[in-house]
Amino acid sequence: MNENLFASFMTPTMLGLPVVVAIIMLPTLLFPTPKRLINNRIITMQQWLIKLILKQMMLIHSNKGRTWSLMLITLILFIGTTNLLGLLPYSFTPTTQLSMNLAMAIPLWAGAVFLGFRYKTKMSLAHFLPQGTPIPLIPMLVIIETISLFIQPMALAVRLTANITAGHLLMHLIGGATSILISISPPAALTTFIILLLLTMLEFAVALIQAYVFTLLVSLYLHDNT
Repeated sequence: MNENLFASFMTPTMLGLPVVVAIIMLPTLLFPTPKRLINNRIITMQQWLIKLILKQMMLIHSNKGRTWSLMLITLILFIGTTNLLGLLPYSFTPTTQLSMNLAMAIPLWAGAVFLGFRYKTKMSLAHFLPQGTPIPLIPMLVIIETISLFIQPMALAVRLTANITAGHLLMHLIGGATSILISISPPAALTTFIILLLLTMLEFAVALIQAYVFTLLVSLYLHDNT
């Protein structure tokens, strides 16, 4: 195979212009606004799933934290649909780009931390220095807790990027091996094709799980600061 292994992760362009904005806006077309008095089965199922996820996610939050419910449910729907659309042939997955994931993680993390310092100042500052810490260890613990706080958005972005990228690379490698083995050994090609089908099913699950994990961690950061 002479094809670049990472070619599918390159930003697509049309007439020399990036089309990432159009790709990012594409998932919004999958959630039409209901305009009828009685919804059809698809919209009813969609609303039921949204309410179920939102109820489970907002269960631990206070009234102040529940004001973020629209943002969190929008986030999980956006990441989930983007990951699923990235599994289609000849498609592009924006969530494989670390820059985009950081652009989602940093503002949400910063907003949650800002709320903590505004409404729970003492509790937020107490995280930097656990009670009963020996005096000689105070500077070291403050530095460690500060670093761990600023690593949180990086961990969010890297986790999503790594999981989605690893799955796509593995599917690309197994698919290439299957196409080569067809002319060499049909039984081996059939085996690798079955593995590819199972891996594709796994990637569908990973796409949804990673969207839920990303949003859940943002929700937990918000819960700790509200």
